[in-house]
Amino acid sequence: MRIPPLPADEWNENVEAAFKGMLPRERMNPEGAGNALATLARHPDLAKAFVGFNLYITFRSTLPPRVRELAVLRVAALTDCAYETSGHLPMAKDAGLSDREVTAAQGGIAADQFEQSVLDAVVELTKNTQLSEVTWKSLSEQLDEQQRMDLVFTIGSYYLVAMAFNTFGVQPDV
Repeated sequence: MRIPPLPADEWNENVEAAFKGMLPRERMNPEGAGNALATLARHPDLAKAFVGFNLYITFRSTLPPRVRELAVLRVAALTDCAYETSGHLPMAKDAGLSDREVTAAQGGIAADQFEQSVLDAVVELTKNTQLSEVTWKSLSEQLDEQQRMDLVFTIGSYYLVAMAFNTFGVQPDV
């Protein structure tokens, strides 16, 4: 672990201000916040900026939860990010993905063309930093303009999270 979670005795008013309004009071500590947020607590200004954006991506974007979780599972698999995988397996189940669909998505395989386009979008964006016309058109059949924008930002955000957490050595919460 290169950057460990901030110990409880080092949480201060700057950390609390960074997470104010984003975490319930009972989670404003290293144990309640979990390893990821407790690690980000080492840089309160960055935490405040990024966590606010990531909350939008995860909970308020226009993407259907199933689409979001397919994309996140594929990013987690491609980046070998244990933290993202462990954190999003329950969310994938809540979004209606079966164990079989989760395993298939992690391997880049979907049951229908639209969901395959979502998984393909992850590969295209992380490899080429843009979507092909074929993938864009396929996504356009079921996602409106804002949803397609949210998909691109979701994939990019979780790719960034994977890079950071893998580099810092953030461990899955137990």
